[in-house]
Amino acid sequence: MTTETRILFVDDEPAYCRIFRNRFRRNQRFVVETATSGKDALTRLQDFSADIVFTDLNMPFMDGIELVAEIRSRFPHIFVLILTGIDSTSKAVQAMKAGAYDYLLKPLDFDMVERAIETILAHKSASQSQPPSDQDRREDFRFENIIGQDRKMYEIYEKINQVARTSATVLITGESGTGKELIAAAIHARSARLEGPFIQVNCAALTEGLVNSELFGHEKGAFTGAVARKRGFFEQASGGTLFLDEIGDISVATQVALLRILELGTLRRVGGTETISVDVRLITATNRDLASAVREKLFREDLFYRINVVSLQAPPLRDRKSDIPLLARFFLERYRASNGKRIDRITREAMELLCSYDWPGNCRELANIIEQAVVFCCDQMLTPESFPVAIRQPVTPHSGRTLNLKSTSLAEVETILIRQVLEEKDWNLKQTAEALDIARGTLYSKMEKLHISKPA
Repeated sequence: MTTETRILFVDDEPAYCRIFRNRFRRNQRFVVETATSGKDALTRLQDFSADIVFTDLNMPFMDGIELVAEIRSRFPHIFVLILTGIDSTSKAVQAMKAGAYDYLLKPLDFDMVERAIETILAHKSASQSQPPSDQDRREDFRFENIIGQDRKMYEIYEKINQVARTSATVLITGESGTGKELIAAAIHARSARLEGPFIQVNCAALTEGLVNSELFGHEKGAFTGAVARKRGFFEQASGGTLFLDEIGDISVATQVALLRILELGTLRRVGGTETISVDVRLITATNRDLASAVREKLFREDLFYRINVVSLQAPPLRDRKSDIPLLARFFLERYRASNGKRIDRITREAMELLCSYDWPGNCRELANIIEQAVVFCCDQMLTPESFPVAIRQPVTPHSGRTLNLKSTSLAEVETILIRQVLEEKDWNLKQTAEALDIARGTLYSKMEKLHISKPA
């Protein structure tokens, strides 16, 4: 299996292409090809399976932002880095929103180039248990059952690897549909408890009257209907991992019993007197703000600190939009197979539509939309018309609206304020950062997070 890294360098100046190629020619770790236009780059990528593409931002006919969009649509496994002059950094931020991994300033510092390559390779290795096959390059970005190329996901991968080697209790936070259960499963799969059971429980689905019986078990005759002894989820998970999803939904009484298990490692079944020892690694998850629940006396403070030894936050899909093409293709392959459909691609226009939507339901919503599109599709491709109106015509809350502090979220207020100052400063990022009294790097991060870019 080759360990070569395949790089495509794109610049409309042939001299720059020669300099880049000559720099890496003697290094056997790299295979470098060059292209002098966006169209030429896309043609070469048909036969040259690049791992990384470096592209100039300002090129005639097809600029770097357009090329990024095309690569993300056609070859979502490729990492793209934008090369730009210092006067075009705002456009570089726009390119990163289009799916570029990072940007570098010209003239190129080749030490920085090599560091960027090493960072990408480290990120790829974090998600690979073994090198990918040429037949399925999508596996480059699968970590257990998690799919993601975005930097935020690699941070999650690295944290999973670190925490999996310990026995620490983990709290996973994040919005609904972000894949918290996949993170929990990945921690178990990478841990020393791999051979033990992995029990997943949705606490919100447990009725108040049966939650203690389900979690801790019960003895025969403990209550009406208890016709036999039952081992609870904690006993079933002994020697392995118990994942309690929606932990914020359990009652205060159940919280007390749960705290006892965490402190003593023992439990008593409902209606029983025997003390039973259990060896369980506990992982919990919630989409609620447990710190606020503690302040409001809805969640025990001592239990909160017990389950929050290590905290991981699953990023929402709107904050990792470069992963949308990867996920969309993954769901397309899954649902076309299960529905017996011959749908081979998602058109560029359809992919751009998916990437422009904010996905309040996150990955779960994307999966549902793709499945629905596949079910009703009568063609061999998904087009914008394959998606519901809510996706094709999303509401644009910031255009021409009046700021109402009583009904506007903090993110919306930040977006409106930053846009206003950017327009006042003619989109000069240095002056905007000074006016807002924040670091320029902080401004870049906020613009990326809030999807703010200069109008074309």
